[in-house]
Amino acid sequence: MNRNAKKGDRVTISYIGTLDNGKIFDDTEEGPLTITLGNEEVFPALEERIVGMKVGEVRNIFLHTREAYGPRRAENILKVKRELFPAEKELKVGQKLAIEFGEAGQQVMLIIDHNEEEVVLDGNHPLAGLDLTFALRLDAVL
Repeated sequence: MNRNAKKGDRVTISYIGTLDNGKIFDDTEEGPLTITLGNEEVFPALEERIVGMKVGEVRNIFLHTREAYGPRRAENILKVKRELFPAEKELKVGQKLAIEFGEAGQQVMLIIDHNEEEVVLDGNHPLAGLDLTFALRLDAVL
């Protein structure tokens, strides 16, 4: 039975996710992904575009920045005093650090600049501010 996927269905998908420059940011090469449509296990806009697909159907699905990780936000850039890090700790631009924010929990931040006085950390998702395209195939409706 080859019916269309609908909200609430468990579906299996395979995809290759690319950026505008053609760079692959994610794929299901290790094996397809099974999700429940409507549970927001992936971007809601992506789920909406899977609804109505038939098993075996392939679509190129474009997600605008606002439908994916959102815009890059200046408030997610923090400047902190270098002295907050152990003096012996070598800091490098591009290095990821897990920063504890008390009750708000831990967040991974990227060092984007540093000098002897301060360290500039970026808490934006690496794909924030970017449009995403998924070459997606609906493999199964379970």
